[in-house]
Amino acid sequence: MNAAPTTLLLMRHGETALTPERRFSGSGGADPSLSAVGRRQADAAAAMFAARGAVGVVVSSPLRRCRETAGAVAERLGLGVRIDEELREADFGAWEGLTYAEVEQRRPRELAAWLHSPAAAPSGGEPFTEVARRVALARDELLVRYAGRTVLVVSHVTPVRQLIRMALGAPPQSLFRMETAAASVSAVAYGADGVASVRYVNDTAHLR
Repeated sequence: MNAAPTTLLLMRHGETALTPERRFSGSGGADPSLSAVGRRQADAAAAMFAARGAVGVVVSSPLRRCRETAGAVAERLGLGVRIDEELREADFGAWEGLTYAEVEQRRPRELAAWLHSPAAAPSGGEPFTEVARRVALARDELLVRYAGRTVLVVSHVTPVRQLIRMALGAPPQSLFRMETAAASVSAVAYGADGVASVRYVNDTAHLR
């Protein structure tokens, strides 16, 4: 008899005031709370997970927007929230709070390098290679600790995309080709042999 897979439900946090403006908001700048829209998104997700059942564990990035999103879901499900530092967003250094257009105008060479190589980083920031390393550590720990269970992982654009990318065996450049909207949910199931199966990506049906 095959063991039950371990399923990671990868949820991006709800909106903050910076989200609609598409500003870089990582772990190196302000730590914004959810906006009113973001709180409604978190509540909608909580209702959806309560209706579906299955979630047995809630794990969150330490940043406020994720803790608030995870807290809304966990409260509805009667669960606690475990914080995992490795699930924080990338540190965007000097780009924190800027839009893409502003970075393109002020730091064009840095941006070009960042788009070309996952080892490049914003000035004072963190390269995607480092984000991938720590997110993989978090994933591996979750798979051991919660084997055979369904875990809700509330995190950010970069960690969520990294987990999907690694599950697909896709190259680093694929990070720029994924849509992971605020409060969206993606799902990856891992068999006992560690083989990953991406079940769905960027589900926002609960927000409509």
